[in-house]
Amino acid sequence: MTPAPHLLDQPHHDGSEVYVPPGTPHLGDVVPVRLRVPGARREVWVRTVRDGEPMIAPARLDRSVGDEHWYVAEVDVHNPVTGYRFLVAEPGGYRWLNGRGVHARDVPDAADFRLSVHEPAPAWTASSVVYQVFPDRFARSCGHDGPPPGPLPDWALPTAWDEVPGARGRGVGSQLYGGDLPGVESRLDHLERLGVDTLYLTPFFPGRSNHRYDARTFDHVDPLLGGDEALASLRAALRSRGMRLVGDLTTNHTGVAHEWFDRARTDVGSAESSFYHWDDGEPGYVGWLGHASLPKLDHRSPELARRLVEGPGSVVARWLAEPYALDGWRIDVANMTGRYGAVDLTHTVARTIRETMRAVNPEAVLVSEHFHDAGADLVAGGWHANMNYSGFTRPVWTWLVEPGSSLPFLGMPVPVPRRGAGAAVATMREFDSAVPWSVTARQWNMLGSHDTARIRSVVGGRERAEVAAALLLTYPGTPVIFAGDEGGMTGVNGEHARRTMPWAQVDAGGGPDWDAATFEIYRSLLAVRRSSRALREGGLRWAVVDDDAVAYLRETSDERVLVLLARAPWSGARLPASLAADGAENLYGGAPLRVGPGGVELPGDGPGAQVWRLG
Repeated sequence: MTPAPHLLDQPHHDGSEVYVPPGTPHLGDVVPVRLRVPGARREVWVRTVRDGEPMIAPARLDRSVGDEHWYVAEVDVHNPVTGYRFLVAEPGGYRWLNGRGVHARDVPDAADFRLSVHEPAPAWTASSVVYQVFPDRFARSCGHDGPPPGPLPDWALPTAWDEVPGARGRGVGSQLYGGDLPGVESRLDHLERLGVDTLYLTPFFPGRSNHRYDARTFDHVDPLLGGDEALASLRAALRSRGMRLVGDLTTNHTGVAHEWFDRARTDVGSAESSFYHWDDGEPGYVGWLGHASLPKLDHRSPELARRLVEGPGSVVARWLAEPYALDGWRIDVANMTGRYGAVDLTHTVARTIRETMRAVNPEAVLVSEHFHDAGADLVAGGWHANMNYSGFTRPVWTWLVEPGSSLPFLGMPVPVPRRGAGAAVATMREFDSAVPWSVTARQWNMLGSHDTARIRSVVGGRERAEVAAALLLTYPGTPVIFAGDEGGMTGVNGEHARRTMPWAQVDAGGGPDWDAATFEIYRSLLAVRRSSRALREGGLRWAVVDDDAVAYLRETSDERVLVLLARAPWSGARLPASLAADGAENLYGGAPLRVGPGGVELPGDGPGAQVWRLG
């Protein structure tokens, strides 16, 4: 077979330290930005947009290294988010370089590179790996045999720990397995052995469901989870291990049984009556997406802001303070928070939450849940990052899905489509280009979550699951692992995926529901990530995009790492020999990086993953 072509002969720029000075610029700063141009020298310009008007200025040749030429241009940070792209002269014309790649045609501004004066997510998130726990299904302190002991609330359907949850139907939100926070604390050795360092808990407030996104109060931890003392104890145990804790808050709605909503319905003159959206139809108020159990909050209310998101007395602030000391919040349904009809206060709410968090803990992280196009919401100085379903989860699924799969595609009425890497990479680049690099580098990338099918059910086997895990742990951003994925657990949708951890099998070293080999894959890849600054903080340069394989470089000023991922056997590729002129060390996968007459030879094996540190 003919080797696949490589992309390293194209001009390249990203927002990492190799191309843009580290740090957050201020208004009025002039920032030097660098462009790498392989091959012949070219005339280069930078195009910026100042107050809506395009401006073009020349770049200067800074240095040449072999056949690579480095140009420097200056960007005036005149607006809070300043867009720019490069114009490269070509024989008979020109090409534009923006966040989506190189174009021999004119392009809109939507994918321009961006400098932002908004502070990025805290520095610790660069090296963090997040582990998501759905508390009812992770571990329980009373043991894991049979249904949870009583007394239980009237809504609960007690369910034995080893029973598979329902995939759909009215009872799925009521099945209670009895996982609690002392149970989570008792299993921190597992997290430490895996190599994660941040625990993200879905809601711990009491509700009338096992998911607890229908809070009855924001003042206390659910007694079913162990109460306030259990959260404080868990936080102390995490701190002793050098680990962090992120909580989950619903700012879009409460539960219908929430104390605020109860007062709002019984006293129309109460302050709480301004907290919600009301209408004339049944049931008389607005429910999130029509769900009467989840009345929607109206963020036009100053009193709601004071109680929920603004200032030291708010819900947001209280749980960031001792003894709970959360290291951040994930905001549920962030894309709809503050939005209803003609009302759009989402950016105001997000900025208010960030200011409140900064006053209590400047190192706290604020992450939005947004399943769709979050670009406009991520440039406004509110959310630090997003749960990156559109820019990571969805394209990864389309590339690695098991052929012939009938799994529905994340809320769409069609199965997951199987596409080549070209379509997946184009999607990733398109969504990445909609936000500044400072956001891309901290996005919460996931292979799945408590709201989706599990990756093992999507890809159908351990080999492609390994490729997915390698992509997750070598791609720019903050990796997030849903508890159980590291053991190959399965689930066909969000409800079915919320299976309980099979602790007896974990402790025994494996079993029908726990694949010890997959656990070792995750553990090894996490160790590789920890050992490499380029994988944690480096830029991203695509080297090969073939239907069945991708290769990319992660680069910092002091390290270069090459990643090769293949979903199936492919034709292989040759990269410039200069890449491995000083040798290469295999960090994962075991294959040597050979230099032949035509350059560096990438092997055509697959499925599989290889990671090399280049000399």
